[in-house]
Amino acid sequence: MRHLLLCLCLIISSNTINAQTEKEIVESTITKSQIEGHIYFLADDLLKGRATGSAENKIAASYIANSFRGYGVLPNPKTGNYFQEVKLQQTSPPNQSSISINETEIKNFAILKANEINFDGDAVYLGYGLEEDYKGKDVSNKIIIIKGGNSENQDARTAFGSRKEKTELAKKNGVLGIIELINTNEQTWGYIDHNFNGDRLSVAEGTDSDKEKSNFAHTWVLDENDSLSNKITSESTVPIALKMSSETINSVISQNVIGVVEGTDPKLKNEYIIYSAHYDHVGIGTADKKGDTIYNGARDNAVGTTTVLSMAKNLAKYPTKRSALFILFTGEEKGLLGSEFYVENPVLPLEQMVYCFNSDNGGYNDTSLVTIIGLDRTTASQNIKDAAVTFGLTAIDDPAPEQGLFDRSDNVHFAKKGIPAPTFSMGFTSFDGEVTKYYHQPGDEANTLDYDYLLKFFQSYVLSGRNIANDTMTPFWVTGDKYEEKGNDLYKINTVKN
Repeated sequence: MRHLLLCLCLIISSNTINAQTEKEIVESTITKSQIEGHIYFLADDLLKGRATGSAENKIAASYIANSFRGYGVLPNPKTGNYFQEVKLQQTSPPNQSSISINETEIKNFAILKANEINFDGDAVYLGYGLEEDYKGKDVSNKIIIIKGGNSENQDARTAFGSRKEKTELAKKNGVLGIIELINTNEQTWGYIDHNFNGDRLSVAEGTDSDKEKSNFAHTWVLDENDSLSNKITSESTVPIALKMSSETINSVISQNVIGVVEGTDPKLKNEYIIYSAHYDHVGIGTADKKGDTIYNGARDNAVGTTTVLSMAKNLAKYPTKRSALFILFTGEEKGLLGSEFYVENPVLPLEQMVYCFNSDNGGYNDTSLVTIIGLDRTTASQNIKDAAVTFGLTAIDDPAPEQGLFDRSDNVHFAKKGIPAPTFSMGFTSFDGEVTKYYHQPGDEANTLDYDYLLKFFQSYVLSGRNIANDTMTPFWVTGDKYEEKGNDLYKINTVKN
């Protein structure tokens, strides 16, 4: 009887210790000094902004892989190393291009699609370039001038979202090219200029090379405060000169970085939680007022990369019931390319991936919060909220839905496959002020971060992941979510209703 009582006491004591030590397990593997070490390295000037496909981007990938190796994380099961080659196509802009409208030379323009062209004559003004604008108009073999966006929204984001529709309509009507007037501010235009007037990347596999070489040109022209469009909206034709050489296309190889930790539960280890972030940034660009041209990307996304490294270190030492797949993506800043490539070339079956816990950041303006884009869209939300409270923070959902942030990071490719996939970000209550001050700016340096806050931020992410990975209930989309049906298809969930 005495031996039995002793065993019962030990079991109760063991369970009590385990219940009390999840917080301690997290704290034992995450230190402020190691956090600083990761971020200061990844955001160092020597890495020149970690542009996708660059030698410096590869150095960052090697750093992450060797961190995995040092923690004891297993490599990519398909390659035996920590890399997944991502095959990309690099499109370099024309080396010669010029535009004039009404005999005025345009200084600020961006080339979305290049084609060798030498046009000197009248262009047709065509409103927003939408289907109704073509009625009764003969635009075959002509250049059209249109306004960005639509009658409701003329911002650059709306214009970007409608570019495919406008291009298809123009080609259908025999248009040679589009000059699209974009009403935006200098800061946003700087971002547009950096992305479209430099080398552009796309996923090589599945690219239709004939389509890429089609005879069509599409340019954006900065039209701040509608200064250009106000002068031409009443005119049916506008004299222009558009000259452009052809673009150059080359192949580029970059890398996703991948690691695995097997779970401890005989059944649940067949389910995987993905812990993901992108490690690339935008490289070198326009100088700021201080003359700095290196966009270091400490917040975006050395912080997110360090989030995943913190998780990997913890789980390698203290694995959870479910298995872990760590993915650091390349090419996010070039259009979510690494994650696009991955979901079409997974190293493990997608139906075994029950959750993707992504981490991406623009900046922060409230150090009492963690902001999770899509927090309340999955059944794991309470696991995350509880973890944040444990470390003195409050978890909130997306405070700026107008920014469309859920669809602007790597998580969206997994969501489209049906995998629940929120994005864990530093605390912000609006996407302005302190956030946009650093977002895609040369000033996003490691020494501008609050590391006392980041310690709590990383601890909250790791405990959130542990809570989800140890929960007996498999996470899923909440009822009615736009991706619920995709999830039902992926996991073959019985959706037959009574």
